[in-house]
Amino acid sequence: MRGKFITFEGCEGSGKSTQLRLLGEYLTQRGVDFLMTREPGGSAIAEDIRKIILNPAYTEMCPECEALLYASARIQHLKEIVEPALAAGRLVVCDRYVDSSFAYQGEARGLGADFIAEINGYALEKYPPDLTVFLDISPKAAFERKHGADQNDRIEALGFEFHEKVYKGYKKLLPKFPRIVAVDCGGTKFETAEIIKNLLIDKAIIK
Repeated sequence: MRGKFITFEGCEGSGKSTQLRLLGEYLTQRGVDFLMTREPGGSAIAEDIRKIILNPAYTEMCPECEALLYASARIQHLKEIVEPALAAGRLVVCDRYVDSSFAYQGEARGLGADFIAEINGYALEKYPPDLTVFLDISPKAAFERKHGADQNDRIEALGFEFHEKVYKGYKKLLPKFPRIVAVDCGGTKFETAEIIKNLLIDKAIIK
């Protein structure tokens, strides 16, 4: 049986890393065969592309180049890492996926959803997630929680106005893709983790 593919999305500082760690611990305790991976990255080639994308020195990178680099890393990651795991029946949990491109490059960079859909056509057609967990917290609240942006991350350091546009972009995706479920992050990290566990059970991702 082919495995399930779930993705996690959210603005910078939304708590994805924490929630993915807690979910990984839970899945391990339950004996679930899973793969935890990330975008951009997950494979050697995609990780090298990630270094280019996030390099704070590359301030002259145009939005189109940025979007195409993400799409390139995505294809390599899917073919080399995600597809073999799904074919082996494993649960694949990915930190960010194509919805990040819709929110960051499509909305915040102003490239539009059509451009993002076109350059990510292979991913959207061949590897649609079974479930996307959107950690719903505003950039203001998120940055306050993490005490500001990481200035060594080119994307994170783009400023509050940019990340407000990203958040708006994610909100636009909710009615368009029913697979995306918004999870309120207003409680403690353990309360949020419990919501996510129950969501995965309700959606028959895990038993």
